[in-house]
Formats: sequence, C-alpha cells, structure tokens
Amino acid sequence: MQQQNQPMGQNQAQPMPQPPNQVSSKDLLYLTDMLSWNLNATKKAHFFAQQCTIPEVKNALEQACQMHQKHYNMILQHLNNNQQSQMMQ
Repeated sequence: MQQQNQPMGQNQAQPMPQPPNQVSSKDLLYLTDMLSWNLNATKKAHFFAQQCTIPEVKNALEQACQMHQKHYNMILQHLNNNQQSQMMQ
C-alpha cells in the first residue's frame, strides 16, 4: 500500500541515526563479502602490477592495490572497534 504524501516510486528508507547493537546474519554475510572482494582485488592488482612493464599502468595498478588494501583495513578496523565496544558493555 502506498503512502499518501509520497508519489509512486519515492518510498525511500530513512537512514538510521546510529548503527544497531547487533549485526544481522544478512549484514554479516555482506560484510564478509566486502572483505573478500577487497582482499581479492588487492591481491590481483598487486600481482598484475608486478607483471607489468609499462610504468603508467604499473603505477595505476599499485594505486588500486593500495586503495583496496585501505578499504579492507577500514572495514576490519570498524568491525574490531565495534566488537571491543560491545565487549565493554
């Protein structure tokens, strides 16, 4: 059923003011996938950078490797920080 104040197709979820105390199993699977994607992309970019002889392409691959490594570490750090704060409560 459609709300009266919003036109069709405009039903958007409101952002949460703060993350929930528990992660759902679906969210956990998605977080695991995000870690896997970033780790896989890091490894592939590093491998291809090592194989590359064109300096510009090698540099771009190394930057991609660093970016995915940074994203992987950020996700992991966020999860670890939340886990530690949960244990203190």
